[in-house]
Amino acid sequence: MEPPQIYVERTLAIIKPDAIDCADEIEEIIYRSGFTVLQKRRAHLTPEQTSDFYAEHYGKMFFPSLVAYMSSGPIIAMVLAKENAVNYWRELIGPTNCFRARETHPDSIRALYGTDDQRNAVHGSDQYGAEREIRFMFPESIVEPIPSGQAAKDYLAKLVNPTLLRGLTNLCKQKPGDPITWLADWLIQNNPNKPCVNDKVEIVEP
Repeated sequence: MEPPQIYVERTLAIIKPDAIDCADEIEEIIYRSGFTVLQKRRAHLTPEQTSDFYAEHYGKMFFPSLVAYMSSGPIIAMVLAKENAVNYWRELIGPTNCFRARETHPDSIRALYGTDDQRNAVHGSDQYGAEREIRFMFPESIVEPIPSGQAAKDYLAKLVNPTLLRGLTNLCKQKPGDPITWLADWLIQNNPNKPCVNDKVEIVEP
C-alpha cells in the first residue's frame, strides 16, 4: 500500500500598516517557522481595492473602519508555502484580538506586534478564502497543490534531474569563474521545454 501523497499548501499573509515597521522581524519569524515565501509585494491599497478584498465583511459595523485602516498605509503581501500552511499560519499569528492573544498565545505574532482587534499586525487567510485572496493580491499566480514526498521525487527524476545533471557535468568541465551565472545561462539555453524558433522566413510568391 502506497503512503498517502502529501502536498505543500499555499496561504496568503499580509503585514498590516500598523506593523510595517516590524516587517523584517515578522518575516524572520515566518522563515524560522518553516515557511517558504513564494511571492512577495509591497502595496498601498485604495479604499475600493480594500473593500473588494474584504467583501465578505460588507455590511458589518466594523467594515468602514477596517477599510479606512487597511488603506491608510502600505502593506506587505506574501504567499507562504508549507504543509498545512493555512492552519499553521493562523496558529502562528494567534487570535484576532491582541489582548486575548497575549493571554492565550503570548508568543504569537499578534501578541507581540498587535495593538487591538483591528490593528493586529497581520492577516491570515482561512481555509476557504486563501485561493481567492492569493489571486487578488497576485493575479498572475497559479494556485495549485505543490507535490512533496514521492510525488516530488518522481517529478524531479522525470523533468529536472536529467537536464540538471548534464548542466552540472558541463560546469565541471568548463570550470567558469562565476559558476552560478554560467549554470543559469546554460539552463536557459538548454531548456528541453524551450520552444524552437525558426528564423528562416519562407516567402511565398503570389
